[in-house]
Amino acid sequence: MSAAPVPKDWLGLKDRVAVVTGAGSGIGAAIARGLADAGVKVAVIDRDGRAAESVAVALTQSDATAIAVACDVTDERAVLAAADVVRLRLGQCGILVNNAGILRAGALDTVSIADWNTVLAVNLTGYLIAARAFGRDMLAANLGSIINVASISAINTQPRSGAYSASKAGVLQLSKQLAIEWGPRGVRSNAILPGFIRTPLSAAFYKDPTFENKRKAIIPTRRIGEPNDIADAAVFLASDRASYVNGAELLVDGGLDGVLMDMVPRPGFNTATAD
Repeated sequence: MSAAPVPKDWLGLKDRVAVVTGAGSGIGAAIARGLADAGVKVAVIDRDGRAAESVAVALTQSDATAIAVACDVTDERAVLAAADVVRLRLGQCGILVNNAGILRAGALDTVSIADWNTVLAVNLTGYLIAARAFGRDMLAANLGSIINVASISAINTQPRSGAYSASKAGVLQLSKQLAIEWGPRGVRSNAILPGFIRTPLSAAFYKDPTFENKRKAIIPTRRIGEPNDIADAAVFLASDRASYVNGAELLVDGGLDGVLMDMVPRPGFNTATAD
């Protein structure tokens, strides 16, 4: 007996309006696609206008409703203007995925303050700017979902990466604060913590099969995560199926966060390797 087909709109997201920042490639593009496949009208936002346009065009060619907006999330005026464009062309925003992010590597004793501040401006302050700009519609409607893409590096320090871990740890607290302050007003806020996801930013690491195999060896699911893995989690959090999920931190890392003790040498017990 074959299983009954899953209704296309089983998540109840059809015709809602979502904004995804940093959606010109990688995780952001995958989230935009996942939401569009669920019937959501999607605003693809990226400071690279051409990249945003490319993603939006691909979505519309698949019969989705999508627009591209070139916008730097660190520029409050530009983000407020983008919110006006989205409202005019798609309707009131009900879903925001804060995803725009950068990394400027450097040890703490040598990283420039300019690079430090730039990372914080994009990865943390940009999330607040977007939440306030696009959250106005949600607060007015007493309904909305904000998904903040953080990183496993928020809870497992990534050394020599400048402000990256600090910025992502800040995202977790920002997400919780939004949940507490805006939850009573109908707006949920949750964080996703990706780990070891194959994106354009990390693609160079996986050109060496030996390196990829070493990474796989320490992940319990024994594979590298893909952008769609994060997209699936984001679509769930955006939907009313997650209506009682607020202030949560969802690890999407194949179990990586839990293997620390398995990497401590214990002859005869170890299954992970720290090589």
